[in-house]
Amino acid sequence: MLTPENTVIGFIGTGVMGKSMAGHLLKAGYSLVVYSRTKEKAQELLNQGAEWAATPKVVAEKASVTFTMVGYPSDVEEIYFGGDGLIYNGNPGSYLIDMTTSSPSLALRIYEEAKKKGIQAIDAPVSGGDVGAKEAKLSIMAGGEKEAFDEVRPILELLGTNVVYQGNPGAGQHTKMCNQIAIASNMMGVCEAIIYAEKAGLDPEKVLKSITTGAAGSWSLSNLAPRMLAGNFEPGFYIKHFIKDMKIAIDEAERMEMEVPGLSLAKSLYDQLAERGEENCGTQALYKYWK
Repeated sequence: MLTPENTVIGFIGTGVMGKSMAGHLLKAGYSLVVYSRTKEKAQELLNQGAEWAATPKVVAEKASVTFTMVGYPSDVEEIYFGGDGLIYNGNPGSYLIDMTTSSPSLALRIYEEAKKKGIQAIDAPVSGGDVGAKEAKLSIMAGGEKEAFDEVRPILELLGTNVVYQGNPGAGQHTKMCNQIAIASNMMGVCEAIIYAEKAGLDPEKVLKSITTGAAGSWSLSNLAPRMLAGNFEPGFYIKHFIKDMKIAIDEAERMEMEVPGLSLAKSLYDQLAERGEENCGTQALYKYWK
């Protein structure tokens, strides 16, 4: 049993979502070792009792369960396979849980290399944005060995209310691609609906009251459309990271010889926003494309 009394947890990546997620583990009584490229982003956690690690290697040496929540597959690759990386410096019997949205093929490679060291690796990307992270209500989709998943599930449930084992290594990342594909087209629909309401002379806030609880209802409509109307484009999830996710999904779809016209269109619109300097805004800034 992985309990607060016998488990040190490592957490790498204390950004918009990671900081809140790591905070829940601290509140549950776990000893926490954190690393972030910018120490200031971890300061709040350090003030709450977390221990600072100068490198991922230090985290790997001290923690029996390590979470990673970083930006890009290249970051994941460096943290896991670099000279100071988690796999080469981790302890046999430990667990590595990558919650970054990354490529399924990289998740499989991490699993295979970790297994050679006697380490269990689980890909467990999440959905729910900054709100889900703060409220510990994330949807967590996991891939890896079922026995390893069952061991860490109680810890995952401190971070999310919908924790589902999806299957073999890489299955979590494939599931997250399904999630991002659904969101991409939905975000276009949400923005078009709001702009349509405005151009028709309607009160868009009243429109939302009607359509969020009907057949058109979605997380984006309920949570991000109000931000659009308030002019709040702060990132719950960065445009630059969503573009990265869509690129992964398009690449995977091409490998499966599948057309994704909705996803491809959404990516082209977000690419245009990024070219205008909006890449650090939240995904709800797609609204600006029409404005």
